Amino acid sequence: MKIARAAEDTLRKLYGEYPVVVVTGPRQSGKTTLVRTVFQNKPYVSLEDLDEREFANEDPRGFLERYPHGAILDEAQHSPGLFSYIQTRVDNENRSGVFVLTGSQQFGLLSGVTQSLAGRAAILSLLPFTLGELQTAGSPPSSLQELLVSGLYPPIYDRNADPGTWYGNYVRTYLERDVRQILQVRDLSAFQRFLRMCAGRSGQLVNLSALANDCGVTHNTAKSWLSVLEASYILYFLRPHHNNFNKRLIKTPKLYFYDTGLLVWLLGIDTPRQVTTHPLYGAIFETWVVGELLKARLNRGQEPRLSFWQDHSGHEVDVLVERSGEAIPVEIKAGQTVASDFFKGLELWKTLVEGNPPKGYIVYGGTTPQKRGHWHVIPWSGIGDLVHTI
Repeated sequence: MKIARAAEDTLRKLYGEYPVVVVTGPRQSGKTTLVRTVFQNKPYVSLEDLDEREFANEDPRGFLERYPHGAILDEAQHSPGLFSYIQTRVDNENRSGVFVLTGSQQFGLLSGVTQSLAGRAAILSLLPFTLGELQTAGSPPSSLQELLVSGLYPPIYDRNADPGTWYGNYVRTYLERDVRQILQVRDLSAFQRFLRMCAGRSGQLVNLSALANDCGVTHNTAKSWLSVLEASYILYFLRPHHNNFNKRLIKTPKLYFYDTGLLVWLLGIDTPRQVTTHPLYGAIFETWVVGELLKARLNRGQEPRLSFWQDHSGHEVDVLVERSGEAIPVEIKAGQTVASDFFKGLELWKTLVEGNPPKGYIVYGGTTPQKRGHWHVIPWSGIGDLVHTI
């Protein structure tokens, strides 16, 4: 089943403006499918192929000469020596749309791009599907709970893979291919325990010392593992909003998983029925909403510019979306019935900002859109209407 990606137009636009476009993101997010769909007539070579990789590493000039009009270089981080030769090539040609690079491992790919291709390359981050992409393709999950358990990685939908089996294999493959390569982790059981501890904290403020103690690792080890998980698009850190509203503000980021399918697998949840009664159901729903907001911005080639606001008294606004000099508040509630306490964060925000009352949104687990004064109440299935406006 072909599912069109919202990032296609952004990719075409960047290709017309820059000599090199870099598409990065987590493994299995659909990067290769996207670039081969958009650039069907462009030569394609995968540097996962050991013969191609050896050629690129030993004779980069000869390797690139095979592609006089440019090419798609998949998993380009395997041949970082190519980047300086690509720089020379695109500088001589002085045109846009020469090479398209993809890569899953952010450290290796983006460090090379930053060093050799600064000013010559545009970067597009591709995450797994959005709900809107599935709805447009006519294949949305039948319920919110099914969506949260299945997650949004393409193989779940393209190949009808069983989510539990697929995420288990994804974690094992990820551990073998990425974490061991980057950090030389020998005790994989400790790292898996660390992943599960992170899953139990999705939507919470990061407490690095507590996380390290609970996993039996050092503070520096926990910090290093979190850094790699962030760089590999497994975890996202939502930063606090720092405008001074004459209150002491929390300065610690919140931890979120990019995908709820991986999150619920790590939590040991197997079925949609289980997720509904799980004590972390609210955090799982919040994780999904934050992910949809992130994807909307990244698919447009924009910086996320998402934050949260919280003071030491516990007052908070779940997400602030910065746009055109204003911060748009979004509250996230898993309940299926709109209740008066849903609006506490938005009403608080109204007292903090100057000028006209701001626009604000609530995304909730119900099915009916509503308008309550200044506030728009968006059902989970209508989140696409929200992301298009912010």
